[in-house]
Amino acid sequence: MVRKEFVAEEVARIMNDIERVRNVAIIAHVHHGKTTLTDSLLAKAGIISKSSAAEALWTNYEKIEKDRKMTIKSANISLAFQYNEHDFIINLIDTPGHVDFGGHVTRSMRAVDGVVLVVDPVEGIMPQTETVLRQALKEKAKPVLFVNKVDRLLNELRLTPEQTFERLLILINSVNKLIDSYVPEEFAGKWHVSVEDGSVCIGSAYKKWAISKRIMDRYKVTFKDIFALTAAGDEQKLQEMSPIDEATLSMIIEHLPNPRQAQSYRIPHLWHGDLASADGKAMIEVNPTAQANAVVFGITNDQHSGEVAIGRVFSGTVKKGTILNISGRAEPQRVQQVGLYMGPERVIIDSVPAGNIVALVGLKDISIGDTVSEGTIEPFERIKHYSKPVVTKAVETKDPRDTMKLVTALRELSKEDQTIEVAINQETGEHLVSGMGELHLEVIETKLKDEYGIPIQTSEPIVVYRETIEKSAMNIEGKSPNKHNRFYINVEPLEQGVVELIDNEVLKEGKPKGKAYVEDLVKAGMAREQAKGLEYIYNSSMLIDATHGVQYLNEVMELLVDGFIQAIGDGPLAREKCQGIKVSIIDATIHEDPVHRGPAQVVPAMRRPIYAGMLAAGVNLLEPKQKFTVSIPQEYMSDVISLLQGKRGQIIDVQQERESVTIIAKMPVAEVIKGFSNDIRSATKGRAIWYPEYAGFEKLPKELQDKVVRDIRTRKGIPPEVPKPEQFLD
Repeated sequence: MVRKEFVAEEVARIMNDIERVRNVAIIAHVHHGKTTLTDSLLAKAGIISKSSAAEALWTNYEKIEKDRKMTIKSANISLAFQYNEHDFIINLIDTPGHVDFGGHVTRSMRAVDGVVLVVDPVEGIMPQTETVLRQALKEKAKPVLFVNKVDRLLNELRLTPEQTFERLLILINSVNKLIDSYVPEEFAGKWHVSVEDGSVCIGSAYKKWAISKRIMDRYKVTFKDIFALTAAGDEQKLQEMSPIDEATLSMIIEHLPNPRQAQSYRIPHLWHGDLASADGKAMIEVNPTAQANAVVFGITNDQHSGEVAIGRVFSGTVKKGTILNISGRAEPQRVQQVGLYMGPERVIIDSVPAGNIVALVGLKDISIGDTVSEGTIEPFERIKHYSKPVVTKAVETKDPRDTMKLVTALRELSKEDQTIEVAINQETGEHLVSGMGELHLEVIETKLKDEYGIPIQTSEPIVVYRETIEKSAMNIEGKSPNKHNRFYINVEPLEQGVVELIDNEVLKEGKPKGKAYVEDLVKAGMAREQAKGLEYIYNSSMLIDATHGVQYLNEVMELLVDGFIQAIGDGPLAREKCQGIKVSIIDATIHEDPVHRGPAQVVPAMRRPIYAGMLAAGVNLLEPKQKFTVSIPQEYMSDVISLLQGKRGQIIDVQQERESVTIIAKMPVAEVIKGFSNDIRSATKGRAIWYPEYAGFEKLPKELQDKVVRDIRTRKGIPPEVPKPEQFLD
């Protein structure tokens, strides 16, 4: 049970000493032991008993997490410690490890300055290990390493102490190679982890012991001693000689930065406003007396308080009554309550100063990624998710009277987790919920039924596709319904180099700012004149003004952008989103009277010729792919390769170590959701372990496209025949 008095007094007091604050996330591949390790830190802070640590899995507090024995959403908790006779606070986030819930990891990285990377040495560096480490380094969060489940090397693999030590060194070197691949240039070679400097802990979170440089020096213990005690099964002695809580705590405090150290290099990376301004200086200095500036990285729904925004405070102090401006909203709002999260409980405190994590009640219509400020500042860089929704289910209530409850519930769930997309099928009225994978959608279904009490029925999983073109269609004429306005456009494939700039966030979606992007576009292969005319970026597609001196064009440009967004968001082939499209307005004739060039005239005059141009150029369907890492005993290798290839899988690599084989393959999601789990279990007698990760969209084989398009159009209630270009040019 959380001691609220302890939290309110101790944590709130220590928060003001910024040198003693650490903002840290625990990250790892699924089932490598994040939550088990977190338990030991909770026990050290007095939140749970030491005897229940590693069994309680305290930050997996939701029923669905307990039932599935896995972390599904990030849990925030603030912990107070004494270390070297000083008080410290660790604002800790326990993150999910399953790829379907990777969005929680992405958002958490905005809040923290350091991460504890947990790795199982038997499984080694798995796909999600690399993904979460890459996300942390992209946000300039410094890593340390906890090698967990070391006892498996001795007890399961029967390695000798020498073989174990060698394997651990190989693992640590592999982690450092990963760090070298993704570390910000300024920290190249500086953020390596090593046993010698104490930035690596080696142990067993479940058995509650860990060894590090500090532990070896303080308790006069060696690896040889640890191996002997592990072999003897003397867990009590292990815990006494190598206490996991002390090893982990010292690693975090000694090797991860405090907010003042971290914000000096994180603010210029995350915020592109004027660093010499009062707000810029205040955030770099973590000034608690300046104007409050914070970023929202999480939203939860409280049945009593409504939406609760969870944010990282970068400057100033937030307290009850603070009036905050929210990026993109016209009216400022007043904070009604300030608090901090202790796992499932939110504890109200008086104020939260810069460098800490805060829970805010009272902010309406808030979204993850929003910048909140007492003044008016340039918004922080938006939080970008690496994976895209690839699977959809149609959801409807069994009782029509529950429809509004369903709408409200889906709105709340999609606000809490931005990787959930919700749309309405206009023809059938069904709610289409898209997620990262089947497990993601299963969890959403369970929450709707159990937490919101809504009886629902769902369709079979539906694959999400994309539409694009490889050829061009030039000088397409679009007419407004009243025939008073005419727009002439070119529809072309967007240069691949430009698409990569958008995907890598060198170019942001929306209306471009400044002029620096022009040189980036030219280097990526776009003609300079086109680059200068960039009007809008949406869904990795671009609208360009390539006209010269067209009268009234600037007055209708917003409507032309709306038409562009509608066309790219709902393509002509199968009503799926488009990507990689470049639309250039090359000429126009616009009526002088505003009455004749309103939205009902201009928007379709842009949307329809884009459809016609794409169809004339030839539209291709892109299907989502996942990279699968499959671990199996050697004797099943040929059967599994045949199975993967039979499902249109592309074998990328086959790695063999002793009697075990790891096959890496790229698989179409459409094939994976057709009983893949049962097929691979059957082929390996249940001995296969596999992990998927998002691998982008690739062109659907031409021989499959016609059937897939007809199936999609039929499912969506639209005529199965693809329209002709001329149908959009009347």
